[in-house]
Amino acid sequence: MERTKLEATVARHEGYREYMYKCPAGRQTIGYGYNLDAGMPEDEAFLLMRTRLDKIDIELCKRLPWYAQLNNARQDVLLNMAYQMGVAGLLGFKKALAAMERQDWQTAGAEMLDSKWAKSDSPNRARELATIMRTGVY
Repeated sequence: MERTKLEATVARHEGYREYMYKCPAGRQTIGYGYNLDAGMPEDEAFLLMRTRLDKIDIELCKRLPWYAQLNNARQDVLLNMAYQMGVAGLLGFKKALAAMERQDWQTAGAEMLDSKWAKSDSPNRARELATIMRTGVY
């Protein structure tokens, strides 16, 4: 199954686990960031991730009218972030989102990095995604 750059990046960031484990938040998690009680084959976890990304994409189109105007790499950054922390969590990045809306990519990247997410939760992921947001390329 061929993976898009977004899917490959989210899969790498989330990491695949066939059996339950406790995530940093202490939740029983499985697959590519799914909280479940039983094992899951990688192909099924990937399909669930892909389905979840499709649903997030639709929600972001509705919640952020300017989202559809972003190039694919920048849309993927928002999808990746929302995959990890939910759309509600992404929408908490008010200053970063305002900078994205006005196409101020340097400020958007800086605001992404000025967060608990970047400083303690997911620093490597945050740095990579902030770079993609600033440059507009993978």
